[in-house]
Amino acid sequence: MAAKLAGSGGSKYSLGQNSEINVTPFVDILLVLLIIFMVAVPMATVSIKLDLPPATPPPPDAKPVEPTFISIQKDGGIYIADTQTQLERLAVDLEARMRKNNPEMTGPATEERVMIRADADVTYNDFMTVVNQLQTDGFYKVGLINEDIS
Repeated sequence: MAAKLAGSGGSKYSLGQNSEINVTPFVDILLVLLIIFMVAVPMATVSIKLDLPPATPPPPDAKPVEPTFISIQKDGGIYIADTQTQLERLAVDLEARMRKNNPEMTGPATEERVMIRADADVTYNDFMTVVNQLQTDGFYKVGLINEDIS
């Protein structure tokens, strides 16, 4: 590895093997990369501008509307509160129950909240059939319940 120039070993300038690592170029490269990343990262962040409406509390005299509960049993039975119904009549019975619970409801029933709870042994297909039927009938404010609310 080491090279010696002409002459014997007692030369005035000895060119022996240099085993020291020169880290200066390595540090220079790291500092340049650090600067590049410091400049590039703020430009890479994505921000979405939203014009959010201001939060307004409900009027003090407004009575909160209780959601309507749909229960699905493992044998396929569908209940609105404690009344059994069929999948084909779900929207009609659901709207009748909502109007019964809230007589001063003036808007469409599809704007009200609906909560679904299902037995632990209900198949995913049976559950999604009910959810899809609700969406087909226009009920999009659907919540899922995974434990008993008392």
